[in-house]
Amino acid sequence: MGQTIIEKIVSNHAGKTTFANDLTVVDVDFVMASDTTAPLAIQAFEKMGGKAIWDSTKMALVIDHASPAPNQRIASLHDMMREFATMQKIKLYDVGDGICHQLMIENKHANPGQLILGADSHTCLYGAIGAFSTGVGSTDLAGAMLTGKTWIKVPETILINIDGALQPGVSAKDIVLYVVGQIGIQGATYDAIEYKGTTIENLSLDGRMTIASMSIEMGAKAGILHTTGLQLEQEFEHILPDKDAVYKEVIQIDATKITPQIAVPHSPDNVRSIHDVEEIIVHQAFIGSCTNGRLEDLHEAAHILKGKKVHPNVRLLIAPASREVFLNALADGTVQTLTEAGGTFLPSGCGPCVGTHLGVPGNNEVTASSTNRNFQGRMGNRNSNIYLGSPAFVAAAALNGKISNPQQYYGGI
Repeated sequence: MGQTIIEKIVSNHAGKTTFANDLTVVDVDFVMASDTTAPLAIQAFEKMGGKAIWDSTKMALVIDHASPAPNQRIASLHDMMREFATMQKIKLYDVGDGICHQLMIENKHANPGQLILGADSHTCLYGAIGAFSTGVGSTDLAGAMLTGKTWIKVPETILINIDGALQPGVSAKDIVLYVVGQIGIQGATYDAIEYKGTTIENLSLDGRMTIASMSIEMGAKAGILHTTGLQLEQEFEHILPDKDAVYKEVIQIDATKITPQIAVPHSPDNVRSIHDVEEIIVHQAFIGSCTNGRLEDLHEAAHILKGKKVHPNVRLLIAPASREVFLNALADGTVQTLTEAGGTFLPSGCGPCVGTHLGVPGNNEVTASSTNRNFQGRMGNRNSNIYLGSPAFVAAAALNGKISNPQQYYGGI
């Protein structure tokens, strides 16, 4: 019997052949925690009697969720992380360096074929480069910090074939929102999702990261894209499924029919075509997050906003996914374009997405957002409404003061 990608990666790390639903212990290649989870992981590690992590070169801590610290309590937690990183001689990314998942890819802590744990649900993003990466709790991470191992129940796999050329003004975010809308937020619980097809093959790394990151929005244990067509600086082995691999379900999607997709309040799977929600008044627009804060995303917004001004009743906030993204956008003029249009750049981090600070909407306000979740209160105010879409959607909403189809700026509709 053939194996899926996930079954192959787990087998490589278990030292034996494994299949879906097997329980096994695996070696871990890398672990990561952010400022929301690292303090608890550090405390759990110490309660387990930990003195030194199993390999100081295979862990990173990232201060990104409440960065810069919005209050004294969080500042103290950041100090705890800095002290632990110094003592353990592990890599720490501090205020403004970027979002944990972006940094893991940029700095090659995550690589194809690896098995990686992160104490954050969107750790599944590294599936963009063919890694089996998954989010775990702080205690599970502490165990891996101590031993370099963890236990896995090998997930079943849903295969999604996506073929065809995208319409102008339609991006990877529209693809994954369409998929989430089809499967639902619990439709892939503890499953792995494999994405393949000509549409996937033609996506950039930035687009692949967008799709992989939102696999967790369907409850998936992991999301992994076939690496056919993937371009990386380093050489890597393509781990692809066997022809006779067994899948829980196979879904076919015609990408040519996908229009701009919007997740309306208050769930990421409450997805509609933009034609169903146009004209809704918008008060705040946000571009950023681990899902859509990369250079390609900023370019989408700049394409729409160049030489124009944001609507006077809209606040456009932009948080690049990392310092490197910001510097590249600065060098190619994108920062100037978006700033002249009325956008405000924030430090690289997760703040507005999770609602810790920097961009909390007011009561009854509507936010057009390129993030990954729109649960009630997600951006910090239960009395506001979040509409999720692509960076192009956000830019069009910011420009017009209302939800508008971005395809009009790409020669479409």
